[in-house]
Parts: sequence; C-alpha cells; structure tokens
Amino acid sequence: MALGAQGFGREHPPAVGIRQLRGLIERLALLQLDSVNVFERSHYLPAFARLGAYDKAFLDRLTFTPRGQHTEYWAHEAAVIPVETWPLLRWRMQRYREAAMRDPEHWAQANQPMLDWLRAELAEKGPLPASAIEHDANRRRGPWWGWSDVKRGLETLFRWGEVVSAGRTRFERSYALPEQVLPTEIIERSVGEKEAIRQLVARSARALGVGTATDIADYFRLKAGEALPAIDALVEEGTLVPVSVEGWSRGARPLPTWMHRETTVPRRIEGAALLSPFDPVVWYRPRAERLFDFHYRIEIYTPAPQRIYGYYSLPILLDDRLVGRVDLKSDRQAGVLRVQSAWSEADAPSDAAERIAPVLHEAAAWQGLGEIAVADRGTLAPAIAGALRIS
Repeated sequence: MALGAQGFGREHPPAVGIRQLRGLIERLALLQLDSVNVFERSHYLPAFARLGAYDKAFLDRLTFTPRGQHTEYWAHEAAVIPVETWPLLRWRMQRYREAAMRDPEHWAQANQPMLDWLRAELAEKGPLPASAIEHDANRRRGPWWGWSDVKRGLETLFRWGEVVSAGRTRFERSYALPEQVLPTEIIERSVGEKEAIRQLVARSARALGVGTATDIADYFRLKAGEALPAIDALVEEGTLVPVSVEGWSRGARPLPTWMHRETTVPRRIEGAALLSPFDPVVWYRPRAERLFDFHYRIEIYTPAPQRIYGYYSLPILLDDRLVGRVDLKSDRQAGVLRVQSAWSEADAPSDAAERIAPVLHEAAAWQGLGEIAVADRGTLAPAIAGALRIS
C-alpha cells in the first residue's frame, strides 16, 4: 500500500514527458532538493525510480521555469512544490521571521540595511541569482562553502517568504520578489495555520498511503503535536481511516496508524528500482525500518575510513522489499558509471544481482555513460559484476 501510494508497481510508460512528470509530483506532493551530484542530483531520481529513463530537461522545464506551476520552499527540506502549496506554508515563513526578530544574535538583526538593499535591488532589476548581484559584501567568508552576506540575506528573505525562487540555471537558484513570478491569486490567498496544517497532513497521508502520526508529520516537517489535531479532523470528515499494522508497536502497545481513503491495495508490487537517499520511501529512517526492516543512514558526512556502505549509497528496491544498497558514481570524464560498492541484505533473493543489472544499464545510458565498472567491495558486488557481463 505504501509503495503503491508512492507510484510504484506500475509498468514504465513507453515515453516520459511533461504530463507523466507533473502527475508524479502531484502524487508525491514534493521533490526534495540536494546539491550532491556524485551520481545524479536527488530530485531527478524519484522519477527515474518510478517512470524509468527520461529527458531531465523536461523536469527542469516543469520545476525551474519562472512563473511555472512549481516553486521552491522549505517543505520537507529544500524542495520543489506545486505553487498551490506555497500559501499553505506561510505560517512557517512567519514563524521563521518572528524567531529571527526575537533573537538578538540572529544575523538579520545586524543586517537590516542589507536586507532592505536586496529588496530594492530585486525590485529594480528583477529576478537575479546571488552571483549576479554586485555588492562589496558578495564574497564568501570562511571555508569554500561559506555564504557571502548577499547570499545569506537572500536566503533569509527566502525563508521568510519575502523572496521566492525564480527558477534555476545549472542548479543555481535565481531570486525574485513574489509579485515578479507568482500568480496574484497565490500571493493573496490567505490560509489560517490550522487549516493549512490540515491540508498539508492530508497531502502527506495521501502520498504515504498508510502511516503513523510521526510518519505523516515528517513529510512536511511538522511536529507530531501539530499534526495530531489535523489527523483527528481528517478522521472525522472521513479522509483518514484508523487502521492497525501488525508489528508496528511501542512496547506492548500498537502504534496509532491511519490510512488515506484513496489508498488502494495493489495485488502485488513488481519491479526493480534504485532509490535516492532523499526519496520519500526512505527519507524518514524509522519508517523505512518499520516497513522494510532496513537500517539506512547516508554516509556523505561520515569520514571515509568510517564508512560502511559508501559515500552515496542508494537502496535497492525489488518488488516490495529493500534488498540491498549500491554506491554509485557517474564518472562523466571517463564515461563510466562506477559501482563503488554493492551490498545485499541477509534475506535478499538469490536473483537480486540479475534483476538489478538491467537497472544499472538503464541508469548508465540515462546518464550518458557508455560503460559500467564494478569495484570488488561489498557482499553483492561480485554477483553484480557477473550479471552485468552476462547481460
């Protein structure tokens, strides 16, 4: 049920275009963004996992076009969302602003002139990336990843909702005043906090299919205490149905769980896919453990000698089970997809390597890479190397 709600279990369409991608975003409610590009940026991967290979330019056109049907905000983490979702997060924007104004140590307190100047600059010149704004303070401070004061100011205003995304070019975000890119109706739409959270919870539950309060709350980074009143209201109106899931318990007590009324029970889930570390199926790690008995932690920030599975390890989904993980790198200069390690779970099926090999071939072609190289690291690596040679 959870995988079906997420769009798995269907045959890949013969061709993937704007319509299929738009439908997927509507189903998932958001696409999480992340800058890591060692294999592929995260927001491209949920569509590849569910629909197969597609032209990434279609997704760019759909998500990063100014005045388009999608925008960005801190929804789960940084994420692409339908424009209609933006007003539902205005209460969060207000909270961020109020917290900054209460904190005398907050950067914004000492930099109001910079914020005023940035507002005026965008009003005069229109949408701009941070790199195109000319100011003495537009220099990085500290390490190479440090933000300039211009970038920090833009991100502060973005968090407050005073500045919005005007699309991206080569993944660099452009910034604009809301009236420059968002429809007037969206800017003027007023939704109270209670009703906004109710709508967000309904979208979360629909995307999850079935979930606990913490599962549902995490989807839009709500607190469980915020989500529970909305869950109760949605139960009362019939949108959510209380259910029990065998094995989901806290001690001897079952975990309260709800199913969205639109959730269907697929006859079966069949297929093979690679999941982004930021895919909704696995991004809330406690849920991934409850659903699949799969312990998963991304190791990007773990020092190399301490990594167990690899820098960018992607869970392997076969049918309705997570059976292993594979650490991928797109070596674009050499034209090689590098399988830097591959690991199987203890109960993985014997044909896991044979079933994942075609997905790796498809991933390499999708990335424009002509070869696949498998390092001899991990319990699944030898079998994958053999399966790739056979296929």
